[in-house]
Amino acid sequence: MTNAPSAPDELTAAPIPGAALTPDRLPALRRRLQAVLIATQILGGLGIAIGVALSAVLAKEVSGTEALAGLASTASVAGPALLAMPLAALMARRGRRAGLVLAYLVGAVGAGVAVLGAAIGSFPVLLLGLVGFGAGSSANLAARYAAADLAEPDRRARAISTVVWATTIGAVLGPNVAAPAGESVAGLGIPVAAGPFVWASGVFVVSATVVAVLLRPDPLLTARALAGPEEASSAEGRSLKAGLRAVRASARARLALVTVAVSHTAMVSIMSMTPVALSHHGASIRLIGLVISGHILGMYAFSPVMGWLSDRLGRLSVIGLAAALLAVAALLAGTAGPSHVQTALGLFVLGLGWSAGLVSGSALLTDSVPQAARAAAQGLSDFIMNTAAGVGGLSAGLIVSQAGYGWLNVVGACLLLPMALLAVRTATRRD
Repeated sequence: MTNAPSAPDELTAAPIPGAALTPDRLPALRRRLQAVLIATQILGGLGIAIGVALSAVLAKEVSGTEALAGLASTASVAGPALLAMPLAALMARRGRRAGLVLAYLVGAVGAGVAVLGAAIGSFPVLLLGLVGFGAGSSANLAARYAAADLAEPDRRARAISTVVWATTIGAVLGPNVAAPAGESVAGLGIPVAAGPFVWASGVFVVSATVVAVLLRPDPLLTARALAGPEEASSAEGRSLKAGLRAVRASARARLALVTVAVSHTAMVSIMSMTPVALSHHGASIRLIGLVISGHILGMYAFSPVMGWLSDRLGRLSVIGLAAALLAVAALLAGTAGPSHVQTALGLFVLGLGWSAGLVSGSALLTDSVPQAARAAAQGLSDFIMNTAAGVGGLSAGLIVSQAGYGWLNVVGACLLLPMALLAVRTATRRD
């Protein structure tokens, strides 16, 4: 590695203050920055899970109808999609720290607006707040790429997967603190269902503070400084257009985008309608909760395994594994009928497939574009992923209402075909 900085602003932001960042100091820096990212990932995951646990309930209370309650999840998905590209542009110019702080603060403000909407009984204000609240999850998505910035190439997927895994802790704790969060606002003129958003706002503020104070030096700016002037010599090379050009120029980068988008869309589409399918077959709310918990376990808890496999066997092999797991999940869930056990198994495998696709696709994208264009290309990936998932979530309800849950899984499996074909084509050619 070289220690040549790429630009004057990075010269002050990247090296350790008062000392050159020599190769022997890099491992300790990696561990410290990863620890900060893991801590904020736990906090951010907790904040998101606290709010998501009761978002639909709150939307129903404010709107007065179940028909509009589904818009709560749509608004939460729209937030990350809307923030993805502005966030990528900011990080490309100023580094990961500025982008993560912004995303957490937007989430905090959004949660506060949602509480205001609930307090005054305004459904449009509530939805606006949920969009901002959902944008807070953009920080959790971007954190996986921050973990990859300084990782060694042969350990990059494991660095990504470790940060993804940390979300498990917050995701599990979140729903369990929703009840005390609701009770904490009793007597304050705030609906009990809005209490979790009060707590979520505070958690996001703490996350932003931890990033601002401890994520130093900035991992992206440091990586650019170490890469040398040939990789990050100009602002033009870091623009969103440059990121798009880099993706278009690389077959592997295009495969990475397709993998992340398809894996996320198939997962969101099938998962979002599984509670409805279970309820049609007599499942209790408690059972539905257990099935979704098993799904979340599959999504996050095994991500380090997916990272290890991706580093050892290669990104393309794990992309193939993702396609296979998602196809098996669709088969199991789509043919489960009244079998709650089979449905639960299908949702668990669905989570595993998502994890394999997200980790391997994110690592492949980072591998496949130049250092200068990575932040922009990664932002493009998150934008496409969340937009596609939003469309998939909306379409899932229509498919189930018109054709049934089984056909939704057929459609989800069909989405995997272009991903699998592109993976085969990419594996047999050189970029």
